[in-house]
Order: sequence, then C-alpha cells, then structure tokens
Amino acid sequence: MAVVYLGLGSNLGDRRANLQTALRLLERVGLVRRVSSLYETVPVGPEQPMFYNAACECETDLPPRELLRCVQEVEQEMGRPRDDERWGPRLIDIDILLYGDEVIDEDGLAIPHAEMRNRSFVLVPLAEIAPEVRHPAGEAVASLARATGVQGVEKVAGLGWEQAEEG
Repeated sequence: MAVVYLGLGSNLGDRRANLQTALRLLERVGLVRRVSSLYETVPVGPEQPMFYNAACECETDLPPRELLRCVQEVEQEMGRPRDDERWGPRLIDIDILLYGDEVIDEDGLAIPHAEMRNRSFVLVPLAEIAPEVRHPAGEAVASLARATGVQGVEKVAGLGWEQAEEG
C-alpha cells in the first residue's frame, strides 16, 4: 500500500458539494484517511471565480498510472471535460501531489506535482494534514508552505467539513 496525497479544487457550481462528492468517489481508489480544512483561494490564470481547495491523504494499492486513470474517471464522472482550458474554471480538479517518495516524469504524469512547490493553495492545505512529509527534493511540506506564504488562501471550514452538511 502506498500513501498518496491529492489536491482538490472547484470553482464552478456548489464548490463545497463538488469537493464532498469527489472525496466520496475517491474511496474507490483506496482509503481516504485524512482531509484538510476547506480553503477559498485566488485562482491562477484568467479571470474566473474563486476556488475552494483541500488536500487529502489516501492509502492505495494502485500503481501511479492506474491511480491517475481512476482520478481522471472521477473528474469525468462529475462532468469535467478532458479538454478544458488550462488554468481555467473547473467543476472539479484532482491532482496527485505526492505518491510515497516516488519521482515520476512521464508523458501525462508528473509526481510530485510539477507546480506544487510554488502554490500556496496546494501547500497550505497539504501542510495542515502532512506537515512533516517530505517533498522528494528534501524539504518538509510545512517548510514549503511557509516559504510560499498564505496570501490568497483563506480557511472557510475546519477539519470535518467534508462530513458536515453546509448550513
């Protein structure tokens, strides 16, 4: 079994419900062990609505390429087209951030996620659930999160939000 960390985001429709649905559907890839708080974040790219972002820790027996396939199936099942705009609005976006200590750079699959070290909206939620986990380059996630800062990242719901009804 491998411990993997996924980043989730949504900025279309009911963002919170979209992320809750994605987390439920991700149970098919393995055990979702921990979920960060929910954060509202400034989007990267063209002008668009604010995102909700979270990170989760999963335990899976799927190899990396199969995990990617399953994650993309969840996105497609929720209505995300595979040819949507780069850095554009998303009903759901699920990224494989870390897969154990593996480093993979293949066509269509980069682990660790190529941009995670530069993105507060990824590192702040990830540092909440995995502060001591190390990026394969050696730095702890908490250290990377401190380096990027928290500008544009605001907590909107604490731990357990994914199990609660919005009200």
